[in-house]
Amino acid sequence: MTSQTPDPLSENEIPPHQSGLPDLAGMPSGWVARVPARDDVTALVSLSEAHQRMAKGSGTVDVDTVESNVAGTGSWTRHQALVTDADGTVIGWATVHDRASGRTLVEVTVAAEGLEEGDADALATALFAWAEEAGRVIAGGRDLGGTQLDSGAYADDQRQRRWLAAAGYRQTRTWLQMSRPVSAAEADPGALPAPREGVTIRRVAKHDNGLPVAADLQTVHRMLEESFADHFNSYRESFPEFLSRLREDPGHRWDHWWIAELDVDGETVPGGALVATILPPDDSGALGSYVDYIGVHRLSRGRGVAKALLHTVIRDAAERGHNRVGLEVDADSPTGADGLYLSMGWVTAYRTESWHRDIATASTD
Repeated sequence: MTSQTPDPLSENEIPPHQSGLPDLAGMPSGWVARVPARDDVTALVSLSEAHQRMAKGSGTVDVDTVESNVAGTGSWTRHQALVTDADGTVIGWATVHDRASGRTLVEVTVAAEGLEEGDADALATALFAWAEEAGRVIAGGRDLGGTQLDSGAYADDQRQRRWLAAAGYRQTRTWLQMSRPVSAAEADPGALPAPREGVTIRRVAKHDNGLPVAADLQTVHRMLEESFADHFNSYRESFPEFLSRLREDPGHRWDHWWIAELDVDGETVPGGALVATILPPDDSGALGSYVDYIGVHRLSRGRGVAKALLHTVIRDAAERGHNRVGLEVDADSPTGADGLYLSMGWVTAYRTESWHRDIATASTD
């Protein structure tokens, strides 16, 4: 089979692409909407980096992550639309991620340069409308009456915030994107505090073929689910969904999963878990570690479990030659987690926001 470039479109009319998802409409003549392909990865990285530079002053996008989302395992749970102008330049990209039952992640990126304000507004409007209909398709496929559309913006990106509000989203939370430098000396024994008495941190166990033991993975999932049950916007993510989603990340490594165990009256019980990934090289060429999840079971809080897990990932990063550990924390968390991170050397690099919209499967418009 050979790929074909769609013919130019008449004004306000874009034919359905081959995935059968809802059409885009209301865009200028000559613009084309289609499903992104692997050949588009370089252009999509450039599009995303330019958006980041405009929104937060710098932009570094992991090529492997974009490729995974476009043509790898990450693409399997995403509906996507790419838009090019009359010259074939990529000017917009939308992804709609079927994350879990009732939770649909929406990302819309519009070119930061080269578009008139009115054209950029029209493109954003079209992409958010397409994402809404794709969200209904996903919810309908799960036999749900609706879903929450979960999108976001950099806190200083007034353009994206304006588009989100116009599309019916509401700003619900602010997140601190934090980073901590790691020195080679922190790999030395005794450089970082040991866990408190009665607390042990270990990696998930592996079989002799290198694959992790299912019981440990189930423990990690249970610890995180139960730890976040009382947090903002908590929802249930099934064990298969959890594993599938985390494995989509090119930085995923099983040896970056840890379990905290506690001695309770002579019995060893799980008390928390941490899942980390590998960050791509920074400007210096050094890799980093990223804390995707850290959870301490409510019955284990106050025993230094969080610090022990964090010291473990810092030490591990130092041993690997990584130069930083990143994480995200809820700026409004009632647990005061940001204070813990600040006390341990993390600083805020920038802020992001969550924007949500609840939709019904059948449009009521």
